[in-house]
Amino acid sequence: MKLNMSISPHVRDKGTTRSVMLDVAIALIPSIIIGIYYGGWRAALVVALSVGSCVLCEFLYDKLMHKKNTIGDCSAVVTGLILACNLYSTAPIWLPILGGAFAIIVVKMLYGGLGQNFMNPACAARCFLLISFPSIMTNYPALDGVSSATPLTAFASGETVSLSSLLLGNHVGTIGETSVIAILVGFIYLVCRRVISPKIPVCTVASAAVFLFIFGNMAGESVTLSYMTVQLLSGGLLFGAVFMATDYVTAPVTNWGQVIYAVVIGLLVAFIRCFGGSTEGMSYAIIIANLLTPLLEKATQPRPFGLRKEKAK
Repeated sequence: MKLNMSISPHVRDKGTTRSVMLDVAIALIPSIIIGIYYGGWRAALVVALSVGSCVLCEFLYDKLMHKKNTIGDCSAVVTGLILACNLYSTAPIWLPILGGAFAIIVVKMLYGGLGQNFMNPACAARCFLLISFPSIMTNYPALDGVSSATPLTAFASGETVSLSSLLLGNHVGTIGETSVIAILVGFIYLVCRRVISPKIPVCTVASAAVFLFIFGNMAGESVTLSYMTVQLLSGGLLFGAVFMATDYVTAPVTNWGQVIYAVVIGLLVAFIRCFGGSTEGMSYAIIIANLLTPLLEKATQPRPFGLRKEKAK
């Protein structure tokens, strides 16, 4: 009998980095379409500038550093799309350009490119813009002449927020995080294509719900069904859980590591919303959890088959 000898990996897949990134880009299309529908040509311009900035910065960096061109893997395109989804339609034209340059050059390429970055580039870029230009990043445009407050801000001020506006995206917010239905369509597509596992998004939202209930009561909030609905279905919670927290590079690869990682995100976003000065907090929660990923992987790595623990002497 002849035996074939080979080195790992023994299980292979036809998927490539490019195919995965294209699937993520396709999953983002419903959210972007809704954002452009309500935001008009200005929203389309923000998306184009963000994607163009990311692709151009990666291309120029590879050229200047005499490295192999990597824009063909489409990771820069996805970074640009996610960053654009985190900006509002009337953002100044320099904002997506600066954010794209920071995401690609500072967060991604300076650390070795795709696979070496320790934070999600688009998420880190949004946090950089929020810290550097807080008034500009929160200067949301009015929608059909209605108040420019986001659902979270409006609800905190005592205003009512309709469930239909949250589902359809007919409210003030960033380009990609307004419509719950659009986000869920992208989520279902990614799960069906086996690009992501539902573990991280589901655990993130579930843990956020638990901690929002606990911290909301501790902060003296009236934790009703309306409160939980607005908190879970508005802002960047769903969008971040589906498209940013599931990043292959910055999320743990072990099963229990992913669960703990998602719970940490849910805990942090609930803590920031209930006790912090911001009504959002999802981006900060994700990048903090990204920093914990190496520790979570080390603590939850499975024991090799047949290995026994050494007895303490």
